[in-house]
Order: sequence, then structure tokens, then C-alpha cells
Amino acid sequence: MRSCLKGKTASEIRQAVEALPPEQAHALLFDWGIWARDQQLAPPDPWVIWLVLAGRGYGKTRTGAEWIRNRVASGKAKRIIIAGPTTSDIRNVMIEGESGLLAVSPPWERPSYRSNHDKLIWANGATALCVTAEIPDRFRGKNCDTFWADELASWRYADAWTQLQLGFRLGDPKGIVTTTPRPTPLIKSLVARSRKDVALTSGTTYENRDNLAPQFFEQVIREYEGTRLGRQELEAQILDDNPNALWSRARIDDLRVMDREALPEMRRVVVAIDPAVSSSASSDETGIVVVGLGTDGHAYVLDDLSGKFTPAQWALRASGAFDTWKADFIVGEVNNGGDLVERNIQVERDNRIPFRSVHASRGKRVRAEPVASLYEQGRVHHFGTLGKLEDQMCAWDPAVDRSSPDRVDALVWGLSYLDLNLGRSTFESILLGRRTVRDR
Repeated sequence: MRSCLKGKTASEIRQAVEALPPEQAHALLFDWGIWARDQQLAPPDPWVIWLVLAGRGYGKTRTGAEWIRNRVASGKAKRIIIAGPTTSDIRNVMIEGESGLLAVSPPWERPSYRSNHDKLIWANGATALCVTAEIPDRFRGKNCDTFWADELASWRYADAWTQLQLGFRLGDPKGIVTTTPRPTPLIKSLVARSRKDVALTSGTTYENRDNLAPQFFEQVIREYEGTRLGRQELEAQILDDNPNALWSRARIDDLRVMDREALPEMRRVVVAIDPAVSSSASSDETGIVVVGLGTDGHAYVLDDLSGKFTPAQWALRASGAFDTWKADFIVGEVNNGGDLVERNIQVERDNRIPFRSVHASRGKRVRAEPVASLYEQGRVHHFGTLGKLEDQMCAWDPAVDRSSPDRVDALVWGLSYLDLNLGRSTFESILLGRRTVRDR
């Protein structure tokens, strides 16, 4: 039966399976060899790391989860590390997601998930520790024979990968990396090893169209197809910087601070918001970027919390960042939202957050160029890796790109408001048609 189904489309397999007796159909539902595309099956040896570098919706999570499941069932995996960008990514995507480990495992092989201990335990004795890449030191002292690292290109600290590798030394070690490509030094170094100990599988969003909901596929295609970023997000190409962009990755990397202890004391911290005018699936993102002015006179980009949110959601996210970073005030761009930005923030915190509203009177490029110059002068540092923000900074060509670079806009508002000796008159003439200050 398996040989008859292999190679058919997902819909054809479903029709054939539904016609079988319930017990036989149930077993085939969990037979990954039937459902997988050839590229989703592990390549032949020899390799130590399998790098799955693929576009959105390709099926990377399912590939990683099924590979772990197979390695456990074969007895080759005894001590496993499951690593993702954040704790919530591990839980909501890799473990409990619709293509995560619990969902792809049949009842007779499903591990016990002890979320309070960040651990998975299988009946054959195999165990997996869930370790967030947000805190590199969490990997110390944890040895493994198998790992699954998801969205490695989005890991904020490269040292998390280094610490994972230092513990990757038991038995016959093998690991899988599933990620959307970004031109980070880490991803480039793994691709360069593809002729040595890394097996590279590349894939596009289009390859998995048969398994994607039409709405999802249309939304992703509408957002990215025909754009330079679409070559990265859909076609899984590793892109170099846009030569016409105002920023370069090399300069950002040169100025990057990876260790929290290397951050100076902050004289001032700002949470900057560039709100989307709507909150539907096709809306722009709301830019939320945290920046600080150090006692050394340099600026530090501390966090990027941007995304697609409702007004209530982004107000909660911004106020949370205000607390986390002990900010002095929130800056909100109000060209489109009017007083909505301040109202959302103050409703969230009962009028207790100092708020400054700003209104742009000049174009995005004119506002961004003085800030880009600060990078060239070596006076702005990113704390850790801020992947999506840096992607946007190094891809946006203000001369031809009419899209709204929301993360960049929030960055520009925040850094400009710190006023690194730009001069208040310069700042106001470049950025503000009017400014109101309401400190509470």
C-alpha cells in the first residue's frame, strides 16, 4: 500500500486513506514516508548537521519534528536538545504546534511533555530538553547526541549556537537545523560547510502549496511575491545587502554588542512606536523598537518587538517593553493615528506612562538619512541580533521602495528622539512638523 501511495499528491493520498478500514487508515496517517516530499526525508550519510533552508510554509517544522521522531524510534537518539528562538516558539511551534512533536507522533509513540520542567520523555527512555536561545548560558552543561535547532537565522545571540555545539558530543551525534534563510554569518558558515559535514536541503514555499490553506498561501504571496524580500522569504535565497540601502550588515555587525555586561548604563531609554493604521491580516506591521542613550554618548538598539497587532495588543506590548527596559517615555508617531497612540498607551496604564507624540513633516528618506549617518560614525550599536529589523534596514531602498518600513520608522523615531548631538533645531526641522510633550 505504501509503495502505491508514494509520489501521489496530498489530496490523492487522503482520498485513498479514507477508503481504508479505520485501523489501517490510522496507521497510515502517521507514516511520514508516505506524506513527505522527497526533500523532507533525511539525506544519505555522511553528514553531521542537516540544514533545511526553506521558504515560509515549506514544511520545515514538520520535517524537523518527523526527523526527531524517527531518530528516537530507531534508538539512535537518547539525549536530545530542542532549541528555538524563544521559549514560546519552542512550546507553541516545535512541541505543541500543529506540525510539532506531539501532533506528528502516533499515540503509541507520543512523548510525555512536562512543560514545567521543559522536558519531553519517550517510553523507550529517550529524553529531550527544551532550551531557549534567548539565554545562551542555558546550554552550558547540557550534552546531547541529537538536536533540533529551529529558525536559527533568527537567534539573537550567536553564542547560543556555540554553546549548543560544545555539548553536541554523545554517541553518534546528528542534528537538524530548520530555518528561513537570512544572510547572517552563522547561516553563511553552515552553507559553506555543505560540502563537508553539513547536508543542505533548500526549498521554496511553492513546493508545499498542496498542503497550505488557500488563505495562507494568498496572504504570503500577496505580501512577498515580486519583491526582493520575497526571494528570501518564498524562494529561500540568501540575499546580500541592497546596494542602495542606507545601512549595511557589515557595519551593523562591526558595531554589534552581544554581551549584556558590555552595555553601558543608560542615561535615557525610549520605546518608539510606528502604528499600523489597521489590524487586518493584510495590514502593515506596527513598529515597536526600544533604544537607549548610554553614558558613553552612543545609542543602543535594545529590542525590536514589532509585528501585526491590534491596537490593544501593541499598546500592551509597548507598555511591557517600557517596564522591561525601565524606559523614560514612549514616543508615538501620530500622522495616521492621531491621538489613538497616546490614548491606547494611557488606557493600558491608567495615564501613568510619560508619552511624547511626534508628527512627520518630511519624507521617510529625509528622516532616515541622519540616523544612517550615526551608524557610519560608529555611534549606534545593536544589542544582539535583531534579524527582521536588520533585514528591513539592509533591504529598503528609499528611492524606489514605496512600502512602509515600519520597523525602520520606529527605529528612526527612537534614535532621533535620543538626539545624539544632532542638535534640537536640526532634529525638529528634519522630523517634526509639531511636537507635543505630555509627561505624567
